[in-house]
Amino acid sequence: MRNEEIKKELTEHIVPYWEALKDEEFGGFYGYKDFDLTVDKKADKGVILHSRILWFFSSCLEMLGDEKYRILADHAFDYVKNYCIDYELGGVYWMTSYDGKPVDDMKHTYNIAFAVYALSAYYNAAKVPEALDLAKKLFEDIETKTPDEYGCREAFTRDWKIADNEALSENGINAEKTMNTVLHLIEAYTELYRAEKSEKVADALRRQLKIVEDKIFDSDNDVLRVFFDRKFELLGDIHSYGHDIEASWLTDRAVEVLGDADLIKRFNAVDLRLAEKIYSIARENGALNNERDGSHIDRKRVWWVQAEAVVGFLNAYQHSGDGKYLSAAGEIWDYIKEHIVDKREGGEWFNEVGFDGTPDSSMPMTGPWKCPYHNGRMCLEVLRRGVHL
Repeated sequence: MRNEEIKKELTEHIVPYWEALKDEEFGGFYGYKDFDLTVDKKADKGVILHSRILWFFSSCLEMLGDEKYRILADHAFDYVKNYCIDYELGGVYWMTSYDGKPVDDMKHTYNIAFAVYALSAYYNAAKVPEALDLAKKLFEDIETKTPDEYGCREAFTRDWKIADNEALSENGINAEKTMNTVLHLIEAYTELYRAEKSEKVADALRRQLKIVEDKIFDSDNDVLRVFFDRKFELLGDIHSYGHDIEASWLTDRAVEVLGDADLIKRFNAVDLRLAEKIYSIARENGALNNERDGSHIDRKRVWWVQAEAVVGFLNAYQHSGDGKYLSAAGEIWDYIKEHIVDKREGGEWFNEVGFDGTPDSSMPMTGPWKCPYHNGRMCLEVLRRGVHL
């Protein structure tokens, strides 16, 4: 029953919402829709947003096979290829204008990783060689322009001078390196390795996984550390519940795609510890709280956190056989269906709702960070895994 609901949510609600944002005049997809469902056709277009849209429609094409997804993926690819990539200096821009001009030319490793992820997924679905060539080019940009002796630096000017990492810092912390960027490098390199079994990509993926094991995973507390200085020394005392449950299945997927038996054994164990921690401390009233900062628990319900919780708990059930995780995944889907899904005509998922289930009307329905990636991926993962919630 729930799986049928989730397939319907994907094909009859999420897909039509994003399809309706297709910009036929200037390419890509409109960059902003406010809470009241008003589209700003002249809003800047986030490059992360467009990479995530490209990933989404490509993944729908690969799994569901309908030709309409190819048309939408082709449209997204054309925008990323023609307007988002800096062919002169490498990498991708941070933001373009509504008509495709760079308006923020910052280079960010996280952003480039999403482009690699999207282009690789498009290649895996549509078999367009140019997409794989671009993904490999951007992979080389990351691997040659961002590393230092400790890992990958994150924020740069257009010509690759070190810049402030404000874009991925928060909670009053200015972090030079973040768990978030490492996680999405792993995700991107996994998809690229699926596209072409390159040992160079495999080695780069293993390096990022080792950073998770050695620097990010706190084995004393079964949590992931969040913010770091350049040497991966910890900054702040933050526990991001959504990132931990997301990492618990993304890193499992990475080691399984690599096919490395030792890594599979190690990460299956780590990832069950992460999932168990989130299960035991972050669930409340049918949903996942957002994060802990020091002693303060942020109890708002964020759309992407709930989506990742469904997949993470489903993954924990598949690896452990413990039915409590399957029950948790189903419970959170029920909460999403009741409180996060926007039932207004033309809506999608609310960005955030309060602990009482009231949507935050200050948050957009579409924006640089609000996309079909987390909730669309949740639907696709539930269908792909074939386990009934």
